[in-house]
Amino acid sequence: MELGRIIETPDCVAEGADWLCAREPRFAYALTLTGPLPLRRKPDGFAELLSAIISQQVSVASANAIRGRMEVAGLMTPGALARARDDDLRAAGLSRQKMRYARALAGAGIDYAALRVAPTDAVLARLTEVPGIGVWTAEIYVMFALGRADVFAPGDLALQEAARMLFDLPDRPRDRALRQMAEAWSPWRSVAARLLWAYYHVAKDREGIA
Repeated sequence: MELGRIIETPDCVAEGADWLCAREPRFAYALTLTGPLPLRRKPDGFAELLSAIISQQVSVASANAIRGRMEVAGLMTPGALARARDDDLRAAGLSRQKMRYARALAGAGIDYAALRVAPTDAVLARLTEVPGIGVWTAEIYVMFALGRADVFAPGDLALQEAARMLFDLPDRPRDRALRQMAEAWSPWRSVAARLLWAYYHVAKDREGIA
């Protein structure tokens, strides 16, 4: 079974960036503004997906605070979550909806080791079976926790806006249109995403984009 490249080190990211810049002059221009791209690898497993649920619709600071309280309370494992009372989860900062999502994840019985060697489509399908994990969350997990080099997240608004600015498009491309654009960036779509996110932040700082 061929999984394609796995991004393990900054050198992998740099290799992908060189490939993209050789084929698309606008990427080469963006890289001159952003500088070297970050690795952004994260551990895989239950805690990473739980953190993604915690982060939904709250600020980074709030998400970090909630995760910190969850860690102190020992609530970052499936068993602990399954045993936790509503009051415990509420005290950590989870809303009623996120309690439901967290418990669904805890009870999903995901084999995280198996995901490491499963085809990307199979990983996305397995993760999105869980309430509270949508396509975007699953794609981000595959990209950064599993390190797949050829994954993109076209539903991401920052990626859409970055593509609009960098490629001088009349409108922000929607999910389907951006997914089609990204096909030309295979087999390094995850690095293209890193470059577009970095470019977005540079352009936002320059132009005052909200």
